[in-house]
Amino acid sequence: MKRNVRNVVRGAVALALAGAALTGCGEEKSAPSAPAKPSQGGATATAAKGSAVGAAGSACTLPVAFDLAAKWKAKPVEPEAADSPLAGLGKQGPFTMACEMDAKPAGNVGFLRAWTEDAKSGTPRSALEAFVGANKNASKATYEEIKAGSLPATEVVFETYNKLMDESKQERALAVVTPKGTLVLHLSGLDTQEQTEMLPAYELAKSSMKATP
Repeated sequence: MKRNVRNVVRGAVALALAGAALTGCGEEKSAPSAPAKPSQGGATATAAKGSAVGAAGSACTLPVAFDLAAKWKAKPVEPEAADSPLAGLGKQGPFTMACEMDAKPAGNVGFLRAWTEDAKSGTPRSALEAFVGANKNASKATYEEIKAGSLPATEVVFETYNKLMDESKQERALAVVTPKGTLVLHLSGLDTQEQTEMLPAYELAKSSMKATP
């Protein structure tokens, strides 16, 4: 039944999903099961490579560069004016959304989003805890120390309540600290199944990550 509902709303939900993900709106609701642990060691296949993002001259300039899955489209996120009612949508804790990578051209409803902070010290774990902690609807967070490419990183799997679908969904993110700043890469889909379908794209980005010069 939920799969049928998901198919009905796929095309229309992308805009609502973006707003809900940024604002963390909706009441908190627990899911029937705990989230899976972050994947490591090739447990999830990587997607076919498309373009790359992060380096100077790419769609978004970031503290790290990484590969995007085929057909995924990246675009920079411009900050809203301070007096705009949307000014807070691109902020989560100390992080500002810098780049949005859209899965719709590849057939999924969801995004990889790159969030950045100027801080060049601290740990990936503390950065990720600050990011997740800023979402009042996040729960069941499971953290793990990993490598993102050759970079030390921390990864988290957590749940948020999806008001549109009336269920909790799984999300994941990783954080790295570089000489050019701190980055959180966040994967979020319409529901847990959609997120699972996009995991190969996330794994590709993670495995190819390197600091930009």
